[in-house]
Amino acid sequence: MKITPFNQSVINEAEIHLNKLTKPLGSLGRLELLAVQLAGITEEVKPVIEKPAIIVAAADHGIVEEGVSAYPQAVTAIMVDNFVKGGAAINVFGRQIGAKVQVVDVGINGDVLAQPIIHEKINNGTKNFLHEDAMTEEEAQAAVTVGRSVAATCIEEGHRVLITGEMGIGNTTASSALIAAFTGVDVEKVVGIGTGIDEEGRARKINIIKRALAEREIAANMPPIQIVAKVGGLEIAALAGVILEGAEQHIPVIIDGFISSTAALVAASLNPAVRPYLIIAHESVEPGHQILLNYLSVRPLLQLDLRLGEGTGAALAYPLLDAASRIMREMATFEDIGM
Repeated sequence: MKITPFNQSVINEAEIHLNKLTKPLGSLGRLELLAVQLAGITEEVKPVIEKPAIIVAAADHGIVEEGVSAYPQAVTAIMVDNFVKGGAAINVFGRQIGAKVQVVDVGINGDVLAQPIIHEKINNGTKNFLHEDAMTEEEAQAAVTVGRSVAATCIEEGHRVLITGEMGIGNTTASSALIAAFTGVDVEKVVGIGTGIDEEGRARKINIIKRALAEREIAANMPPIQIVAKVGGLEIAALAGVILEGAEQHIPVIIDGFISSTAALVAASLNPAVRPYLIIAHESVEPGHQILLNYLSVRPLLQLDLRLGEGTGAALAYPLLDAASRIMREMATFEDIGM
């Protein structure tokens, strides 16, 4: 299976249908553009967007040894327990939109086998990429495969839209390194405060990423999976797999903020055909997110100054997709009302 270009006849038909609806031309603004994109993704002029599934990929990062995060690594497993118990923000928003929250252990540094989650642990987190590659290329590819498999299962269960989320202390550092590596933008412009580090911590984080990119001998012409293996994260690779699988199966994937968008960057680097399928929910306050969005030429749906992750911004954006599909399916045309 492969990612196919949008069917232009479906796009044309969707645009014609929109222009027949009982409203001034273009008056629903970006919602109309979203409706056409959904038609392209699903190959349905009147797409059905329902049964959202939130996939939260969780993994740890060896780079936290360098003091790049405001929180200790143990928080990853603690937050997974919170997800299971329904107490996290993503659980709240998931209940609001009637979504299933599915947590996947793709690389938590610890024993979470007792948790009722999907167990696909590839390793106990990544290595410290300041001193060695974060993982092997085989591990990076295995993480992508895990994401594909989880997405495929959700689609088989009847979920017509997927939402990406993540949990992993240190993953803003891995994401910043990946963005700098793929886009060539200076590290200083990419790095933000992450989970809440101070300016001294941010300066340290910038220095560590710069040194790491040099130590890992990152080059723009490297195969994308090799870059992911050198400075990436297991959960980021897994979410790239979710995004690729959704596109291949013509199922919309709502991509969350900074970390999930980095997964979209990885997915687009692995297969550029995925670009028209990308739906990015919101623009994070992380400075690297704007750089990434510009690089991918994607305009996010919301701007709420979020920086939590977990899939929260994507869950908040879901009603917009629901609305875009409903106007195509439920709104009357001028012909219907006798005009």
